[in-house]
Amino acid sequence: MTMNTKYAAFLLCGLSLTIASAQQSSTGGGTQANQVPLSGRAGQNGSVTAQQSAVPGTTQSVDTLNSTVSVQGPYAQSVLSNQPVTGPLTMREAIQRGLEYNLGATGQMNGIIQAHGQMRVARSSLLPNLSGSLREVLQKSSLAAQGLRVAFIPQVVGPYNYFDLRAALTQNVVDLTAMNNYRSAQENLKAAQMAAKDARDLVVLAVGGAYLQVLSAEARVASAKAQAETSKAVYEQTRQRREAGLNAQIDVNRNLVEYQTQQQRLTTLQNDLAKQKINLARIIGLDPNIDLVLADKVPYAPAPILIYEDAVRTALATRADLKAADSAARAAQRAHSAALAERLPSLSVSADYGSIGVNPSQGSGTYNVTGTLRIPLWQGGKVEGDIEQSKAALNQRRAELSEIEGRIKTDVKSAFLDLEAATSQLQVAESNRKVSNENLDLTRQRLEAGIADSVEVTQAQETVANAELDSITSLLAFNLAKLSLARALGDSENKVSQYLGLP
Repeated sequence: MTMNTKYAAFLLCGLSLTIASAQQSSTGGGTQANQVPLSGRAGQNGSVTAQQSAVPGTTQSVDTLNSTVSVQGPYAQSVLSNQPVTGPLTMREAIQRGLEYNLGATGQMNGIIQAHGQMRVARSSLLPNLSGSLREVLQKSSLAAQGLRVAFIPQVVGPYNYFDLRAALTQNVVDLTAMNNYRSAQENLKAAQMAAKDARDLVVLAVGGAYLQVLSAEARVASAKAQAETSKAVYEQTRQRREAGLNAQIDVNRNLVEYQTQQQRLTTLQNDLAKQKINLARIIGLDPNIDLVLADKVPYAPAPILIYEDAVRTALATRADLKAADSAARAAQRAHSAALAERLPSLSVSADYGSIGVNPSQGSGTYNVTGTLRIPLWQGGKVEGDIEQSKAALNQRRAELSEIEGRIKTDVKSAFLDLEAATSQLQVAESNRKVSNENLDLTRQRLEAGIADSVEVTQAQETVANAELDSITSLLAFNLAKLSLARALGDSENKVSQYLGLP
């Protein structure tokens, strides 16, 4: 072996030692545990909540419930769709558009992609890492500066050149921290998938509630139009009777005021309907300027017959947010195990093989195989700090899991109470509506017979108008209560059609 070849081999050994040392320092001497956020809810922005509260104060109306669907954050927004609406929009189509374009659902789907990428990164620490390199080196070195002072060896060597074509392989053989990090990432992926499924349930609630509110607004407009036509007819009837000398001018004035009042109510309700349509379009990815035409009418289907205890068991077994919290807790447990495993020894193997020489035709095959057993002794308290952080996150995730279990029971109980109250109000409202319309017909007949005045007719009209609005509002509360029950039980995407009686 020539002097240059010996020196090249010496340099290669030194270079290999330098690379190994650099790799150890870049990783801190071993795999580190992933630190998860303290709260599993950090990425959850926005909410969809069905709310039912009592109307404050006293009222002559049977409508004593204030039912709404509160939509906040990304669930009130959407990605604009490039697919136009062709024809009237059904509730099924609206829900499908919401599931595809609502920002709450799309955000959670992107969360799945992110969690999958993080899992692949964690898995890479357990799989072989293979790399290749090609180097061409031109070098002149001072051996004396490196401490080599031998009389028959020149103090300065070079310039000389060599090339190195090499493949390198590294593999963790035993690394419990890396293994637990990978399992934690797997659980985080499951949590993201369940969170996306829960987001779909929330979108169904948001879109379904918005669609029902548009239907109710349309029903109020239709009722107001009918009341305005009735008021106009009574006004014309009273005016004609005044011309015949059968009514006083005060009766004509009173009915004119009633007619104008109904016209203003109609204008206000039409404005509200336009805003409700904008809200629905905003949730499902449509241009707010589009004039939505809904295909469905206000649906009615009997309330589902359920036993509370069975409903709670169904909800605990079905709700995706509970499954997401359970997976998040298991991910935190794995992260804590990874932190504990930082105290344990780890074993890794690295190897390389390649050809080195002055040129490719004069290259010689060389290889290196290294097994490293790393035994951590003390790292300045870093391991203890990682353990404390992961333990705090684990405790928080377990607390959140317990809270969600309690919340699900609360949701189911509240949905049962809301449905019971809404059912009772709907029954009374429907009865009042029938009686009010019958009284209006009788009062108008009495007016024509001259045994009643316009005051009685006006009062009967107001009663009918209130009864119609009570019926519409009560049906909305009834449907929202069923929609809320579907959300409370979980998998509302498949329950909504049955509960609302959609065609």
